[in-house]
Amino acid sequence: MLLAKIKEELKSLYDDIDIQESAEVEEAAAEEAEAPPVVEEGAEAVSEQGDVKEEEPVTKASPPGPREADYKSKGYHLDVALPPEKVVAAAEILSRENFFIEAITGVDWIDEQQLEVVYDFNHFEELCRVAIRTRTDRSNPEVPTISHIYQGANWHERETHDFFGIKFSGHPNLEPLLLPEDADFHPLLKDFKA
Repeated sequence: MLLAKIKEELKSLYDDIDIQESAEVEEAAAEEAEAPPVVEEGAEAVSEQGDVKEEEPVTKASPPGPREADYKSKGYHLDVALPPEKVVAAAEILSRENFFIEAITGVDWIDEQQLEVVYDFNHFEELCRVAIRTRTDRSNPEVPTISHIYQGANWHERETHDFFGIKFSGHPNLEPLLLPEDADFHPLLKDFKA
C-alpha cells in the first residue's frame, strides 16, 4: 500500500534527529493537528491517612515519525513534522514516488515565537495526501527551497514569503509576487497592523 510505503520512507528521515528536538517538533505538530496526546494512566497514591487518591495522568510524547491521520476529519492521510533541514529530503522522497505539490503556506505561532511552513502533497494515481510541517524561529524565519524539486513550489514559496516573511534559502527569485515591490511588511503575521 502506498501510504505504508511513504510512511516508512519518511520515517527514515528521523534516524539522526535528536530525540529532544524531535519531541518538540512532534508536539508542535500534535497541537496543530489537535491530536490528543498519548496519556498513561496515573498510579494510585496513598496519603498518610491511608486515603487512596488518583495522581494526575502523565503525558508521554509519541515516538518521532510520520503520523497517520483520519482523512475524513483532517483532509490528509499522513502528517509529518520535520526540522527545516529535512524538508528537501522529504520533498525528494515524495517526488520519486510520483507525488505533486498542492500548496505551501505559513502559520504564525506568535505566542511560541515561531513560524510554520506547511507543504501539502498528493499522489497522481492514488488518493494519498501528505502534510509536511516545519517550524522556524520567528525572528529569523528561514527554510530551504524545494523549487528545484517541484517547479510549482516557486510561486507558493514567493507567496508565503510575501505574506509571512519566511525566507526560502536557495530560491532562484524570491521577489514579491502579490505585494508591491517596495513592500516591507507581511500582512498575515499576527502582529501586523494595517
